[in-house]
Amino acid sequence: MSQPLAERMRPKTLDEYIGQKHLVGSGAVLRKMIDAGRISSFILWGPPGVGKTTLAQIIANRLETPFYTLSAVTSGVKDVREVIERARSGRFFSQQSPILFIDEIHRFSKSQQDSLLGAVETGTVTLIGATTENPSFEVIRPLLSRCQLYVLKSLEKDDLLELLHRAIATDAVLKERHIEVKETDAILRYSGGDARKLLNILELVVESENGPEVLITDERVTDRLQQNPLAYDKEGEMHYDIISAFIKSIRGSDPDGALYWLARMVEGGEDPAFIARRLVISASEDIGLANPNALLLANAAFDAVMKIGWPEGRIPLAEATVYLATSPKSNSAYQGINAALDLVKQTGNLPVPLHLRNAPTQLMKQLGYGKDYKYAHNYPGNFVRQQFLPEEVSSCRLWHAQDNPAEAKLHDRVLQLWGERFKQ
Repeated sequence: MSQPLAERMRPKTLDEYIGQKHLVGSGAVLRKMIDAGRISSFILWGPPGVGKTTLAQIIANRLETPFYTLSAVTSGVKDVREVIERARSGRFFSQQSPILFIDEIHRFSKSQQDSLLGAVETGTVTLIGATTENPSFEVIRPLLSRCQLYVLKSLEKDDLLELLHRAIATDAVLKERHIEVKETDAILRYSGGDARKLLNILELVVESENGPEVLITDERVTDRLQQNPLAYDKEGEMHYDIISAFIKSIRGSDPDGALYWLARMVEGGEDPAFIARRLVISASEDIGLANPNALLLANAAFDAVMKIGWPEGRIPLAEATVYLATSPKSNSAYQGINAALDLVKQTGNLPVPLHLRNAPTQLMKQLGYGKDYKYAHNYPGNFVRQQFLPEEVSSCRLWHAQDNPAEAKLHDRVLQLWGERFKQ
């Protein structure tokens, strides 16, 4: 059986590599290191299908160094230690350390990441990690501090078109067919900047045609994808369409709609952490102060899913989904922080009023830092009026209560404390 098109088209050299010119183009930082024949450990962060694994393999081939690979999905601490030992014993007199490539490194547990530290620090292996998640949150700080971080971008339209035409012109299987590209909007849209997805769609359309003639049109691409039971793409356009429908159903207080789109994601193999994160965001952005318990429940659902995994994880996700969808809604905190950010951008770094400044030294006290600050707990009701905004913006209003019982209570309280200032 022939390899998939995406595998057949995998670049073998940097000259064949498409995209990421900011890293591997002429004079770019990673290109310079590769050309110099020596690289240090680094992590590649970017969306799927932009060439992370391919780039690691090209580097290993170029440097002619042993290349070991582990998947964070299937490997444990024992596997990490075994491959490090193999790298240590097989190094001999090679100038460049063997490369250990770890795909989806964000899925490694803390203990698995800890087991890498010594080998990376001593140069037993040169680590290349690949992740689709922000390494700041998913990779332990000691390991992150020992690695450079390079950000890969989704492929641009021109990159995808170059790949499309190169595949049609050079692939041994596709060259046997007469393929005419009439329209490209749909194939570019559905690929979502993902080279692998683009090639998979091209292969799907070509294989669905019986004769030697293949015409690529927007209608044909859309039709073939809709007929394909695996059309849900965790990283492509449908991924974003479905999560959008999910969040809008919650915001629109429709638990049935929200559960339906949740089921579509679960059935399509969506990452449960992605769904849980969006629930936490929705609890803050759309429910907010109208029901602060929503954020607590969304966080609890996130923790539960991380502990129990699939398939049981669908239950706390469903519970949080229904609770958020049926909760009263408010985006006053969301609007408030956006208004505050706009104000900061307009007014710049205004000085902190002297009475609000910290005064840890005698000199600062002599300069008036902290002078005339009123400690709220020394006053009746633990409140005293004083100015907390810079003078230049002291009359600005940022938070406005919305029409729901929970915020009505909050508004009544600040109105009682501050009077006219907080009248709507």
